[in-house]
This record gives sequence, C-alpha cells and structure tokens, in this order.
Amino acid sequence: MFTGIIEEVGIVKRMEHVSDQAVKLEIGSDNVIADISTGDSIAVNGICLTVTDFTSEHFQVDAMPETITSTSLNALTLGSKVNLERAMAADGRFGGHFVSGHVDDTGRIIRKEKQENAVYYDIQIAKELTPLFIKKGSVAVDGISLTIFHVEKHTFTISLIPHTVSETTLGEKREGDIVNIECDMLAKYIQQMLKQQDNREI
Repeated sequence: MFTGIIEEVGIVKRMEHVSDQAVKLEIGSDNVIADISTGDSIAVNGICLTVTDFTSEHFQVDAMPETITSTSLNALTLGSKVNLERAMAADGRFGGHFVSGHVDDTGRIIRKEKQENAVYYDIQIAKELTPLFIKKGSVAVDGISLTIFHVEKHTFTISLIPHTVSETTLGEKREGDIVNIECDMLAKYIQQMLKQQDNREI
C-alpha cells in the first residue's frame, strides 16, 4: 500500500530485456535505497514492483509482460526519470490517499498550461473509467496523489503546485506524453458492488 507522496525521483540505469515483453530494471536511487530489503515493494511511476536485488546506489526490479503492456513502462529508456515511493510504514503519516500500485490504465496529456503558480494538465482517459472520477476526488498519476479539478466525458483536469512540479517527473511531461492512471480505490469498490447488486436484480 502506498500514499502517492513521491519520496524521490530515480534514474533508469540499466534495462535488460528478458523477452519481448519482460524486462529487468536497474534504478539509481539516493534516498529510497537507504533502508530497503529484497522483497520490498516500491512504486515506480505508480507501479508496484518487487525489489529483487540492490546495492548502495541502485535497486533492481522485474516487470512481467502484463505490466509492460498495460502501463507506460514500455516507454522507458536508459536515463529516464521515474517517481519512487516505498510502501507506507504502519506508523507513518498518511499524506495522500490509498494507492495500491495497480495501474488501471494509461492516459495521455492533451493540455499543459501554466496559470499563476500552478500548472494545469488535461489528461485523456478511456471513457469506461470516467464514472470513477469526480470533482475534488483523488487520482494517482504516475504514482502521484492528486486532486481532480474537472471531469469531462473523456478527460480530467489536475493542477500541480510548484513543489510537485519540481519534485516529481510530472513537471517535465509534455502534451502527448503517456502517464499511468490509478483510479481511487474506494470508487472502484463502490462501482463493483453496484454492478453485483444490479446482476442479482436481473
């Protein structure tokens, strides 16, 4: 379980393609690496991955075919920056929202606009995800816990404060870039329960 509060931006140091749709990633880190162990979960751009090996300068994770095909990992190259967050500690502060690290889909940035001290992004999503978004609700974009400011049929809008722009990879994203989207967990449970209720009534 994660909170969507990014701890550090890491760098992809090595990519080893085990097969066409499976890859080993070596990610350089300064802070996250400090107290990790083999088997720990780390969110990489919002994707929950398991640490398989580590040194004092980097850690290694495996990405399986399903992860490659359903997230933005296939767009990473050597030197790519990635958002990193360790799993939430039981005695830690809960600063964001419930983030599982299970990406629901990818979205595409279709507008990026600076307004005063904020940067607004319109992100295009699949229409079937739209019911899970509400104004002032929560969403994780590349693992970052953010508030939804506006929702339309195929898009939602987020606003980044200067700290988020400078301390995560999202500030460097441009129009046309792909991002990982994880919808609010509570909204997904409610949607599933309503579907089951409808099925019982048929």
